[in-house]
Amino acid sequence: MCSPYRGLSVGCWKEKTQELIKMHPLSDKDIVDVVLSSWKSIFDSQFGTAGFKIGVDIFPKPQILGFLLHELIPLELGSRFPTQWRGDEVSSEKDLVYIPNKKYSIELKTSSNPRHIYGNRSYAQKSTRGKKAKSGYYLAVNFRKVSKGSTGKAFPKIRLIRFGWLDSTDWTGQAAQTGQQASLSKEIETTKLLPLYSS
Repeated sequence: MCSPYRGLSVGCWKEKTQELIKMHPLSDKDIVDVVLSSWKSIFDSQFGTAGFKIGVDIFPKPQILGFLLHELIPLELGSRFPTQWRGDEVSSEKDLVYIPNKKYSIELKTSSNPRHIYGNRSYAQKSTRGKKAKSGYYLAVNFRKVSKGSTGKAFPKIRLIRFGWLDSTDWTGQAAQTGQQASLSKEIETTKLLPLYSS
């Protein structure tokens, strides 16, 4: 897939990202509403016969909250637009699949970091046959951790929701052979992932 940023100077990247977002079938409002509704449902849910709640009785690690968002956002989107959106079914698909045209499908990244998102090391490597493409639309969600000190208070908020386009070459793997993480430069995060919501 040819990058939509090919031949453009860095100074033109933000404008190109705005253009790509405008072309996307999901509105900014729908994206934000689906993310916030999914986050709220995590804290509204009850577990066990005694009705235990996350943030009151249960304090999951950020990885668990990220997992729940990865499951709930596709379900919420699919319930609102059942003929247009669904979650991935095979490893070659993005997390959010746009049924009418796969080029608008979205990869979802979540993090408890205040600002940054990360991929695993494979994001900094070439895609292999049968695996999902690393280039395309991305939805980045940064959330606050759940802590025991917040018991009885309002549940933690989503910090930041960003949307945009990333190319596979935007990811940089950790230099150490044992490193399992890939990251983005500040320049890329600020011009290719644009904020739709912050708190």
